Order: sequence, then C-alpha cells, then structure tokens
Amino acid sequence: MDRIDIHIEVPAVPFDELSSPARGGSTSAQMRADVVKAREGQLARFGNGAIQYNAQMSSRQVRQFCKLNWPCQHMLRHSVEEMGLSARAHDKILRVARTIADVAGDESIDESHLAEAIGYRSLDRDFWS
Repeated sequence: MDRIDIHIEVPAVPFDELSSPARGGSTSAQMRADVVKAREGQLARFGNGAIQYNAQMSSRQVRQFCKLNWPCQHMLRHSVEEMGLSARAHDKILRVARTIADVAGDESIDESHLAEAIGYRSLDRDFWS
C-alpha cells in the first residue's frame, strides 16, 4: 500500500444529488486550467533538469522543495507515528502536499495542504491497524 500515492474510499453518491439539476463545483475546464498552471509552476521550479513534476522528486529533492513550518512538522510527525507510516509514505505525503499547494497557487505547504495529503493516506490507517 505504501507504494501508492493516494488511496481513499469513495462513498456512493445519493440519487437525489446525482439527479439534481443544480450542480456546484468546478467545471472540467476550470480543473484543467488549475492543473496546467500547477504543472507550469513545477517545470519552473525544477528548471531544465531531468525532473519535471513533483512525483519524480528524489528524497533529497523532497527535503529541498517541501520544507515545512513547525506546525506542519508537528502534524506530519504525529501522523507518521500514529499511522505507523514508512519513510516512503512520509515522502509521498510531502510530494502530494507540494502538489496540492501548487494547484492552490501557494508557494509553501501549509497545514491545510498537509492535512489533505495525510487524508489521502486514509487506507494506510485501515490496512496497518
């Protein structure tokens, strides 16, 4: 399980929500624009090297490009210890948090980005418990 970046359970959507004419949220075009912008930011971050995207970062690059403030460090430490995560899962959380921050257009990883990335490891909790 720790070789998979994101794993979550997706509950069934209630029929009323599926059949409702008023649907909120982002359009596919808006999502595409956010992803393109995030990828352009990643290309700029890594320059003309072999690395183009966050998923390709080595452990050393994760430490360079995914620096955390103290509250984030504390949150990640607690999550790793509580969930019994591996070093690989630790780095994957940081890569995903960096990507979430990129999509949001934020220069640094904050608590909301990290919490979301940790949440995407929810099946680790079920698998290892």
